[in-house]
Amino acid sequence: MNLKEAYSYAVLFLERNNIDEADFKALCIVCSIAGIKNSQYSFHKEDFVPYKKLADMLWKIKSGEPLQYVIGKWDFYDSEFFVGEGVLIPRPETEELVQRVISAVGEKEYVIYDLCAGSGCIGISIAKACPNSKVYLFEKSEKAFSYLEKNCEGVKNAVPLLWDINDIPTAENADIIVSNPPYIESGELSGLQPEVQREPVMALDGGEDGLDFYRIINAVYPEKLNHGGRLFLEIGEKQGESIKAVLNNFSNITLFKDIYGNDRIISCSLKE
Repeated sequence: MNLKEAYSYAVLFLERNNIDEADFKALCIVCSIAGIKNSQYSFHKEDFVPYKKLADMLWKIKSGEPLQYVIGKWDFYDSEFFVGEGVLIPRPETEELVQRVISAVGEKEYVIYDLCAGSGCIGISIAKACPNSKVYLFEKSEKAFSYLEKNCEGVKNAVPLLWDINDIPTAENADIIVSNPPYIESGELSGLQPEVQREPVMALDGGEDGLDFYRIINAVYPEKLNHGGRLFLEIGEKQGESIKAVLNNFSNITLFKDIYGNDRIISCSLKE
């Protein structure tokens, strides 16, 4: 079976099983098997594709496993990150959080914390773009931490740490803290899309009102920020005003919208 035949078969299989975005998912699957980027498909249509591997991946998709887990890696910002069961899948809107931090850091020699790091897509992307800075990536889940360590390989200024953010870190103080913490309300988890429900609850559940982790950050981390330090947070689209009220140890709070026009990022500085 060549790549073109594999793609046609995959589209048909996914459509008959009522899988959404069948064309896109089929393209991602066959190109991942071939070891090429989606954009290279038209140049490799005659490449051989093993049927068994294709069939195994398609059946995983049919069973509800997220596409990113089936492929085992996913593009984010300027890099590719290993992902799988137990780690949150990188989202495109989070790239805007990364870009805002990179713009704030530039060529400075900063110390940066990435809290609730998961796959490390945020902290590692920042570390690669800001080689003069040092990035500590904190993650509590051992499953997620295995992916974090793997993704950090070769990034000398990225330091993965297995750590519960409830505990004050022993690492040197930070100039910038960034986080995409769990922020979905506990009562809303059961209503999420089936594929999202396959992602770790630990990375999604923000407590009864979705704000538990913002309270932790506000309570624990002001003493770990250097003078003039800044905080960058991803938030739920309806949480902006609530989180502003939670962050009473910070000032100059600014709310930014994402590419879809939803409130998504908060930037603030340590209150004097």
